[in-house]
Amino acid sequence: MSSENTMTKVVWQYSERLPEETMEFLRGIAFDCCKTKNYVYEKYAGVKSLNSLIPVYNILNEMRYCGLRESLNLPAVYYELAIVDAVADIKRNWGMVKNKIGERITFNKNLSDEDRIYLRTVLKLNTIYTAILNHQKYDMPKNAVGLDINVAQLNNLLRRLTRRYLTQPKTERTDSFRISPNGYSYKDGAIRIVCRIPRKRIVLPLKDNRVFDRQIQVQIKQDFVALAVPVATRIRKHDDYTNTIYLYIGNKDMLTLSNGNVYGEQLDILVNPETERLTRKNQERRRMYTALEQNAKSGNQQKANHIESNNLGRLKYDKQKEKERRKTETFINAEINKMFRLEKPEKIIITKPVIKNRTKIYCRSVNRKLARSFRGYIRERLAYKCKLNSIELVEINSKGTGSTCSVCGAEGTRKGIEFICEKCGHKSTIALNSARNIQIKYMTKSNG
Repeated sequence: MSSENTMTKVVWQYSERLPEETMEFLRGIAFDCCKTKNYVYEKYAGVKSLNSLIPVYNILNEMRYCGLRESLNLPAVYYELAIVDAVADIKRNWGMVKNKIGERITFNKNLSDEDRIYLRTVLKLNTIYTAILNHQKYDMPKNAVGLDINVAQLNNLLRRLTRRYLTQPKTERTDSFRISPNGYSYKDGAIRIVCRIPRKRIVLPLKDNRVFDRQIQVQIKQDFVALAVPVATRIRKHDDYTNTIYLYIGNKDMLTLSNGNVYGEQLDILVNPETERLTRKNQERRRMYTALEQNAKSGNQQKANHIESNNLGRLKYDKQKEKERRKTETFINAEINKMFRLEKPEKIIITKPVIKNRTKIYCRSVNRKLARSFRGYIRERLAYKCKLNSIELVEINSKGTGSTCSVCGAEGTRKGIEFICEKCGHKSTIALNSARNIQIKYMTKSNG
C-alpha cells in the first residue's frame, strides 16, 4: 500500500480484567519508564545538548552504557522507547522556545531588518545556535555575511531570551509506556509481553483476536489495559464529492453552513450540563480540601483521614468525567460524518482559530465554558476526516467574518445568538451570518 494513499490512525484494543499481580508489574514498568524519561530530560534538555539531539541514535548509544537500565532492571524493549519519547519531548520543547523567541524578534522595535535576518538564520541552524549559547566560536552563516549588525549584542539577546523561555521537561505520568514489536507476541487470544525475568512473558488476555506488528502504547487502567496501535488506513476517494462548503464552527450549534444547513444542533445542551455538574462537584471538593486542612492543623487526624478516604477519591470523579466526554466526542464525530454524507464536499472553507483575547477579563462562568469548549477537538477531527476522505480543508483569516453584515457589509450588532444589521435590517443568527461572510471573503479573494 503506497504511503501516498494511506494515513496513520490509532485503533484501540482492550484486555480482559487482569489480576492485581499483573497490574503491579505493568505499573512498575510504567514507573521505571517515567524515571528513564526524567533522567534523559535532566541530562539532555540543556543548552549543551541541543546539537546532539539529532540523530537520536547518539543518545541511545550513550544511554545503553550509562548503567541506568541495569539499575532499574528494565527490559530494552521498554527502556529504549522511553528514551526516544523523551528526546522527542525535548525537541518539541526547543521548538516552542524558538517560536517564542521568533515572536519576540518580530515585535522588538529596536531591531533592524538585518538584525532579524541574522537572528532568524541562527535559530534555524542548531550548530551555530548551540555554539552561541555555549560561548563557542563558529563560522558566520552565509545569509548573515556582510550585514550591518552588532553580532555580540544580538548573541547576548539570544542567550537572554533562551534563558527566559527554556525549561526542563518533567513527567510524573506512571500510567503508560510503549513497547516495540520484538517485545510482544500473540498466543491463544492473549498478548504476551516481555517480563523482567529473561525468557519469561506476562500474559494479557484480549477481548478480540486482532494481531499487530508495530509499536504499541500500553495505557494502564484500574484493572485492565488499553492498547493504542497506530495502523495505516487507505485514504478514500469519492467521485461524487464535488461541492464547496463554507463552515462556521460554533459552541451552541456545532457546524453552520452558508447554505443554512446545521449539523450538531444544540451541542451546548450536551456540554453545558456537564460543565455545571463539574463546577458543583469541584466546589464540594474544595470545601472538603479546606475541611481536611483545618482538621489536620487542629490535630484531629482521625477526622482528616476520614475526609480524605471518603470524599476526595478521583476514581468515580474521573470515570464520570471521561464517560461524558466520550459521549460528546461520539456525537461530534457522528455529525461530521453526517455532514460529509449529505453535503458531499470536495472542499471545505473555515476560518483560522482565534486566540482568546488576553486583555479581556472574562467572568468565571464564561471561563469555565471556554475551558471545556470542544472547538479544538472539532477542528482536529474535521482535519483528520478531511484528509481521510481526500477533502481539501482551507483556513482563511477570520477578520470581519463575525462583525459585518453578510448582505450589505455594514457593521452589525450581536445580541445573544442573533446578528442584526441596523443599516439594511438584515436579521440572522451569528453563526449563519459568519458562514456567509466566510463564503463572501473566500470567493472575493479567489476571484482576485
